Amino acid sequence: MLFRSIYIGNPAYLKLKDHQMKILCPETKTEKGSVPVEDLGLLMLDNFQITVSHQLIQKMMANNVVVISCDEQHMPKGQMLPIFGHTEHSERVKYQLEASEPLKKQLWKQTVESKISNQIKVLERLDNYAEPMYDYLKNVKSGDMTNMEGIAAQHYWKYLISPDFLRGRYGDSPNHIFNFGYIVLRSIVARSIVETGLLPVLGIFHKNKYNPYCLADDLMEPYRPYVDLMVMQWLKANPDAEELTKELKAYLITIATKDTRIDNVNRPLLVAVKSTVSSLYRCYAGEKRQISYPELL
Repeated sequence: MLFRSIYIGNPAYLKLKDHQMKILCPETKTEKGSVPVEDLGLLMLDNFQITVSHQLIQKMMANNVVVISCDEQHMPKGQMLPIFGHTEHSERVKYQLEASEPLKKQLWKQTVESKISNQIKVLERLDNYAEPMYDYLKNVKSGDMTNMEGIAAQHYWKYLISPDFLRGRYGDSPNHIFNFGYIVLRSIVARSIVETGLLPVLGIFHKNKYNPYCLADDLMEPYRPYVDLMVMQWLKANPDAEELTKELKAYLITIATKDTRIDNVNRPLLVAVKSTVSSLYRCYAGEKRQISYPELL
């Protein structure tokens, strides 16, 4: 199924009618657009003069739409998640809590391998130097005890941007553009975690008492290169881009619908993420030993 990603940056009144999200002008009440809720994958609200009816909110949550709200700096601030998204929630959490350390170390190894593999594809897609990354990929150990993820990251960012670029949450441009894309991606992953019946706070590798989305931060790692490629393609087409314009935000949220190869099938990224999280649950339950991760096309 093809999902749609919608960005709204102007004043609007959103309501539900005939299973459609109606977008109205708040002053004249004239209709500006209409989207079937079942076709929605992601909705970003980026204006303080947007009003959403409660009926529409309930319909979107029932259809697992990723709803992201932006703050006064026009950066994603929060997301809407149902209290639980699966009828077997308690049983699934039990499996998650009882997962052994050896299993989690193997799962993290798979996660790092998938991330590095997709980083290689990004560099090669951009005709950038990627050769050493193959050695880092081959040397990932259980639990990534030798920190191949970090070593690969040093090479990756050096040749993705420049030798002087420092990747960080509060670093120089274009860090803020990558950060925006990662926040959107994190929301998509967190949504699938709740929908699958797992706890977002309980990670495989990430552990932080201040972080309510440790598992999302784990599972999004192999998907980060999708954001990176989108950002680099935008910067190539817009070399002077510095600001997070409405056009750039609207472009980045389309990551939810990007073609993704997973389990030998092409799917929208939003659907691929659900496959990843579902496969993680099956690993916890002893039904699988391998997480389904994406292969960047």
